[in-house]
Amino acid sequence: MAGIKLPPSDDTSELPQQPRTPVTGDLISDDDRSIAADHDDEQRHADATEALAAANLRPSSDYSSDKDSEKDEEDGDGIASMLGLQSYWDAAYSDELQNFRQHGHAVMDTVVSWTKSLCIDITQRRLLNHGGSDKTEHDNHEVHDLSSWSVLDLGTGNGLLLQELAKHGFVDLTGVDYSEGAINLARGLAERDGYSNITFSVDDVLDTKLERQFQLVMDKGTLDAIGLHPDGPIKRLMYWDSVAKLVAPGGLLVITSCNSTKDELMQEVDSFNQRTTGNPVQPNSSVHQDSATHSAPFQYVDHVRSYPTFMFGGIVGSRVATVAFLRN
Repeated sequence: MAGIKLPPSDDTSELPQQPRTPVTGDLISDDDRSIAADHDDEQRHADATEALAAANLRPSSDYSSDKDSEKDEEDGDGIASMLGLQSYWDAAYSDELQNFRQHGHAVMDTVVSWTKSLCIDITQRRLLNHGGSDKTEHDNHEVHDLSSWSVLDLGTGNGLLLQELAKHGFVDLTGVDYSEGAINLARGLAERDGYSNITFSVDDVLDTKLERQFQLVMDKGTLDAIGLHPDGPIKRLMYWDSVAKLVAPGGLLVITSCNSTKDELMQEVDSFNQRTTGNPVQPNSSVHQDSATHSAPFQYVDHVRSYPTFMFGGIVGSRVATVAFLRN
């Protein structure tokens, strides 16, 4: 699911066309990929519900497919619930395929350039720790060689984030989305623009079938959409359980959110760390500090500071937050 909605265009002749998915009257998906279909997912739901109870959070009455969410919509839970449904994004990407026009975007450019610098900085510090302070031309080349970084884009949407990462030197690129329409769009754009090396597949992060780990996992709006689902609190717990298995030890998780602030994302990671280890971890602890946080699954590394800010109620904030966490 893309974090950014691109404007319409008249030029779609080069892209593979798909029939428009109805937006109303057919929002409910009963396909075989429904998360609630598997017994394993029922157990994961029970575990998440138990974790919510321990945290004094109120779970939803049932964790189920889009069909159960239809009841919520009929009871007035409306637009916010729709944004958490797979069928909504299937329809959205069908529209985007017809209206797509490629262009740059400030947030995406910022995320990509900032992530690249962060990866280079981490590689440099690892080389220095491994070989001392002696710098060679070979070391400098290795620092800036990003081909060794395996990248996974969760909820890849139109796949443009991976294209931008490819332009900056990343080679091992994989994009997944639970919307088949999104994957068809991303593949079509990648083939059109000459990025056939990017791998795309239909996959649900909450029930992932991926069997490998990645050194860099990107999330641009996926956690936001999960949180908008009627079962958002339970699904967010499942999200962290799954993502922790996808990020390789020593790898990075970079989350861009329009619904959560930096501090809220850090608090959510802190809650996951406590739930996993049973030990309290200070949310402001970072990878640059020597502390007990090294035993926790994730550590805060850095966040983007260049987004435009605004003031409300005497508090300065930003409409977008991008935060990086290190997988221990």
